[in-house]
Amino acid sequence: MDTTLKSALLEAERLAGVCRSDHYNVVRYELGTSCISLLYYPNFFEEPFPALRESWRVDLAAGKLSYRTYKDSLNPPILHRKELLISDDHPRWCQYKSLTEAAESVGLFAEPTRIGYQRQWLQLVREKGYQIIGHELVPIGNDESLQDDEAPLHADWSVARQLTALTRYGLSAPIQSLARYGFLDGCNTIFDYGCGRGDDVRGLVENGLQAAGWDPYYAPDNPITQADIVNLGFVINVIEDFDERVDALVTAFSLARQLLVVSVMLVNQNKIQGQRFKDGMLTKRGTFQKYYTQAEIRDFLEDLLHEEPIPVAPGVFFVFRDKDAEQRFLVNRFRSRGNVLRVPLLFPRERQLRNRNERTDKKYAYYRESLDRLWNLWVSLGRKPDKTEVEGQVALIEGFGSLNNAFRFIKARKNLTALECSRQTRTADLEVYFALCEFKRRKPYKRLEHGLQRDIKAFFGSYTNVKQVAHELLFQIADVEAINQACQQASEQGLGWLVERKSLQLHASLVEKLSPLLRVYVGCATVIYGDYHDADLVKIHIASGKVSFMKYDDFERKPLPRMTERVKVKLREQDIEYYAYDDNYTPPFLYNKSRYINEEFLHYPEQVVFDQALEKCGLFDFAGYGPNPDNFLEILSRNRLVIEGFRLVRSRTIPNLDSPCGRYFIFRQLIECGETQARTGLENLPEQPETYNALCDLTTQVLDPVIDYFGMIRLTYGFCSPALAKKIPGRISPQRDQHAACELNRRGKPICDRLGAAVDFIVDYESMLEVAQWVVANTPFDRLYFYGDDKPIHVSFGPDNSKQIVRMILGKSGKLLPQVTPMEAFLSLE
Repeated sequence: MDTTLKSALLEAERLAGVCRSDHYNVVRYELGTSCISLLYYPNFFEEPFPALRESWRVDLAAGKLSYRTYKDSLNPPILHRKELLISDDHPRWCQYKSLTEAAESVGLFAEPTRIGYQRQWLQLVREKGYQIIGHELVPIGNDESLQDDEAPLHADWSVARQLTALTRYGLSAPIQSLARYGFLDGCNTIFDYGCGRGDDVRGLVENGLQAAGWDPYYAPDNPITQADIVNLGFVINVIEDFDERVDALVTAFSLARQLLVVSVMLVNQNKIQGQRFKDGMLTKRGTFQKYYTQAEIRDFLEDLLHEEPIPVAPGVFFVFRDKDAEQRFLVNRFRSRGNVLRVPLLFPRERQLRNRNERTDKKYAYYRESLDRLWNLWVSLGRKPDKTEVEGQVALIEGFGSLNNAFRFIKARKNLTALECSRQTRTADLEVYFALCEFKRRKPYKRLEHGLQRDIKAFFGSYTNVKQVAHELLFQIADVEAINQACQQASEQGLGWLVERKSLQLHASLVEKLSPLLRVYVGCATVIYGDYHDADLVKIHIASGKVSFMKYDDFERKPLPRMTERVKVKLREQDIEYYAYDDNYTPPFLYNKSRYINEEFLHYPEQVVFDQALEKCGLFDFAGYGPNPDNFLEILSRNRLVIEGFRLVRSRTIPNLDSPCGRYFIFRQLIECGETQARTGLENLPEQPETYNALCDLTTQVLDPVIDYFGMIRLTYGFCSPALAKKIPGRISPQRDQHAACELNRRGKPICDRLGAAVDFIVDYESMLEVAQWVVANTPFDRLYFYGDDKPIHVSFGPDNSKQIVRMILGKSGKLLPQVTPMEAFLSLE
C-alpha cells in the first residue's frame, strides 16, 4: 500500500473510531472520490459468501461518517470473489478461486442485480439447480448432505427416507421435462406421488396448473387421486424394500390416466459413495440410495408395468397409458426443426394489382386472420388439413361457402415454396419416426392416431408403403459407407466437425437439421439415452455403432466450457457408459468450440476469434482431446495470458519477481542483471504490466529455444529502467535499444517506440557467431547486434519483427560502427 493510501486509511480509522481486525477486515476505496468504506465480515474465511455485519463509510474531504449494521438483517449484503482480496500465496486462495470459477461456470454472475444480497443470491443458486456446501457448488438431486436431522423414522422404514426430500426453489428435472414437451399447457391435471416437501406442487399451482400431491412422511393425510399425469420423482431409488418399491411404482401408474413420469438417480461411473446395503447404498447420513443404470431402470419399468418406457433424459422416463398421446408425443419428438425457406407470403404488390380485383383484396383483408391461420396450419402439417383440424371454420364457410373454397382462395394468394418444403420435411420426419419404432420393435398400435393416419395417406399412400420406406432407412444405419457419406454432407453444410471416417461431432441443436439417416442413427441412441436436447454435444461414431452425448458447464456463454457429463450409447450392446466429472476427475476443457456450432449460434463470431487466437499463439497441441486442463492453465499463466469473456488477452497484473518467465528464468533474473545494476543495487522494477509481457515473450520466443539448443546462457544486460539508465557509464540509447521495454516517460509516452524487450547474453565456451547465426535462422527475433565471436550479443523481440541484423565493426578511429547486414550475408560468415 502506498503512503498516500496508508495515510487516508489511518484518517478514516480515526474518524470512525475503529481499528483494523477488531472492527473491520475489508477496505473499499472508491476511485475518483475521497470516500473509504471500512467493512466487517465476521466469517470472512469460514463462509463461502460471507455476510456483511457492519459498515463505516468515511468521506475524508467532508469529514463525514455514515455507519450501518446488518446484525439483525434477514437479507444482508454478501461478498463474492474473496480470492481477489487476499494474496495468491494464501493457503485457501485456490479454494476460493475454485468456488468463483464454479459459480461462473453455471452462470451465477450473469445477473448482477440478483447477486448482491443473501436472499436473492441463494434463490438464484437454487434456480440454477445447485446448493452451496462448504466452499463447493453441489448439484441438486436427492438430498445426500450430512446435516443432522432429528426427525423420527417412519414406522415401517429401516432408513431415513424423508431426509432425501429436497426443499426446492425451482421445478425438478422430471417436471421440467414435462414443460419442455408441452404437457404443462394447462390442459392436464398433475399428481405428485411421493411429493416430499411439496415444492413441485406449489410451483405448478403458482403457475395456474391443477396439481396435487401425497407423501407418506410430509403429506400423509392428503388424498391420493387419479390425474392425467402422475410424477414419481426420485422416489423408488430411496426405498430400500424391493416389494414396497414395486408397490409404489405400480400404484403410481394406476393413478395416471395419460402419462407416468419416473425419475431416479443414476450410477456415476466415476464416483459411488456409501456402504453396500441390500441392492443399493447406505449413505453416511443413514439414507438409502439405489443407483440405477439407464438400461436397468428401463428394464425395471418395462418388466413391472408391461409398457415400453420412453427415456427423455438421463434417469427420466415417460410411460404412457394413453396410446394416442404416446403416438403424438413420439411423432412430434422427432420432427425436424430445420430452417424453412424464408419466402414472401404474398406475391409482389404489382402482381397483386394485376391479378386481383379490389373486391377480392377486400375479402382477403376482411378474413385475413382466419385465412392466415388456415395457411399456417397447412404449412405446419405439410398437407391439406382435414376439416376436423381447422379451428374457426364457421367464419370461413360463411365467407367462402365451404372449406375447399377457402383452401383454393388462400392457395392462389400464397407462394407454394414453403408448402412444398414443409411436405418434404414432414415426409422425412415420418420416415424417421417409423424407422425408430421398428428399431425398438414397438408393439403395433391397435389403431393409429387420426392425425397420423392422415399424414400416412397424404405422404405415403398407405401404411404398408411407409413401413417399407422406414424399414429400408433403419437398416441403412448399418451401412458404414452410407453413414460416412451422410456425415460428410453434414460437415459440408456446416453441421458439426468431421474427423474423416471416424466421427461427426456437433451441437445438439443441429441434430434436427441432419439427414433422415443420421437422425435415425442418433434417434436409436436416444431410445436408451433420452432426449438429445438434454446434452450439449452429440458425437456420431461412424464405424463403431456408438453415439456419445456430452454436457458442459455453461456451454453457450463460455469459450472453454468444461465437460460435466459424458454418456456413450453402445447401439450394438443396447447399453450405455455414464461418466460424471467432479473434483476427483478433472473436467476436461472443450477446445475449438467453434467447430461444433455454426453461424446461427450465440456468440459464434466471438468464439471463432477466440479459437483462432488460441491456435495462433502456438503454445498448445490441440490434437486429440487437447492439453490437460491443469497444464493448459499453467502454460497460459506462464505466458501471461488470461481469458476475459471470449477474448484471449495479455495479463494486466504485476507478477511476483520470482514467478516464472519462460521455462528457464524468473522475472528477477531479467531485471536484476548487469554490472551497473549489481553495482548500484537499484530495484530497477518495471512499472508497466506490458513490460512483463514483453520480457515473457522474449524468453519464450528467443531465449528458451537458444537454451534448448546450446544449453544455459548467461545474461549480461536485461531490463533497464530510467533510473538505471542514468547510472550506466558511456553512451546508450534507451530510445532505440528496447532495454526499456514498454516503460513510459514522464509524458506518458513509450521510452522506446519499438516496444518489445531486449537482453544481452553470452553462451560460455561457444562461438557467439554460431549462436547469433542460429538465432537468426531459427527464431522470430526483432533486432540482433553482433559484437564479436567472444562477446555477448544483443537480441530483441518486438511487434516490428524487423529481423534486422547489425554488425558492430571497429572503425579507423577505434570506435565501433554499426553496419546493417543482410540475413544471407550474415549466415554465410565464418
